[in-house]
Amino acid sequence: MPAAGSGENKPVRRRSVMREVCALIRMLLAGLLALLAPAPDPAPVFAPVPSGAEDGALTIRLPGETIRIHRGEFALPGTGFVDPDRLDRLADSLAAKLDYPAKNAKFTASGAIEPERPGRRLDRPAFESRFYAFFYGKGEAEFWPPVRLVPAKVDSELLAGLNEKVIGRYVTYYNPNNRNRAHNIELASKTLDSTVVFPGETFSFNRTIGRRTTERGYKEAPVIVRGELSEGVGGGICQVSSTLFNAVDNAGLQIVERYAHSRNVAYVPPGRDATVSWYGPDFAFRNTLDQPVLIRSFAARGTMRVVLYSTESVRHHPRAVPGMRPGRIEEVRDTPHRGDGMIGAGRNLF
Repeated sequence: MPAAGSGENKPVRRRSVMREVCALIRMLLAGLLALLAPAPDPAPVFAPVPSGAEDGALTIRLPGETIRIHRGEFALPGTGFVDPDRLDRLADSLAAKLDYPAKNAKFTASGAIEPERPGRRLDRPAFESRFYAFFYGKGEAEFWPPVRLVPAKVDSELLAGLNEKVIGRYVTYYNPNNRNRAHNIELASKTLDSTVVFPGETFSFNRTIGRRTTERGYKEAPVIVRGELSEGVGGGICQVSSTLFNAVDNAGLQIVERYAHSRNVAYVPPGRDATVSWYGPDFAFRNTLDQPVLIRSFAARGTMRVVLYSTESVRHHPRAVPGMRPGRIEEVRDTPHRGDGMIGAGRNLF
């Protein structure tokens, strides 16, 4: 009997080595044949083909609309590649038809909560992937553009949970008989209402209220209040931002940006105003608390009120702010003259 390790496995190892050598020889022969083979014909240059069955068409379905395009319309001249600019413009046009923003939950005039509504956005990577599959494929194709839902930032549950503890408030008064100015105050107040500012987030008045235009419902309000400059469309908005500023200051939150008029105004004590302008100054504050802050805003029948809420467990450090007493608001007609305005900003004040 041969001793262990005497070499009885040598034939097995020899066969293994021979298989490896044969495989290497086959690889070398394949490479040599590839080098000796004639060069293939160059790839045909892509030539855009007019609309027709041989070109193939992509049908994009939209609600109430159908778009039909051809490969040749989206090829870079002289190549078989997609023109990225044309594809971007196509995606932009689809997004304009399909996208809509999410709508946060909001309190109604009766105090009930209007539920949130998710938004919708074109899924561009998925759309481009489908477009490339069509473009580099053959024949025709058809699909609905892929979209994805955008969740609302504030849902009903969050809104209900924040309406627990008052952390700041302020009240100002205006003349309801000055209908355009009153209308602007009430419209901006309604837009501001139900806004939630999360911990660490910075609130911007201009970004939240948006641009004050006639298309969005704002009116000309040339009457000014004790020297507050008239600014045309959106007159009265400064009273909303000033009321909010004092409520925020009362809650002890961090004021990030605030500007005062160059003249005292009637609806707040001297130095307690916060002027804003779409192309100029803004009012901004930061939520320094560990809980979200809910802004409730009300304006009707000559009274503008802002109340800030948070959860029952929130800990804050309120500050005392001088208040205003109810009374008749003195108004005068005036025309801005050169040099009027706010220190450090333009003359168009809201």
